[in-house]
Amino acid sequence: MSELDNTDYQAYEQDIKLLVDTLRKCFNAEKARFSVVGHQNTLFIEIEGLDELSGEEISEVAEPVLDELDMDFDEISLLPLKN
Repeated sequence: MSELDNTDYQAYEQDIKLLVDTLRKCFNAEKARFSVVGHQNTLFIEIEGLDELSGEEISEVAEPVLDELDMDFDEISLLPLKN
């Protein structure tokens, strides 16, 4: 596998930012942020207000977005935004 060059990395980061912004809007939140744990191939997305929703409500909103996702993460976790 070839290494990512700067252009590939920028496109990868833009894709993640688009996903985070889309989920933020789906949850009507003002703030969201993400972090990637590379050695676990996991994307953590923190979204304001998730702590006020049940797991079922979160899944109902997020699943349609995540089902369309074409990113290669082993796991994507949605978490309440902590300050």
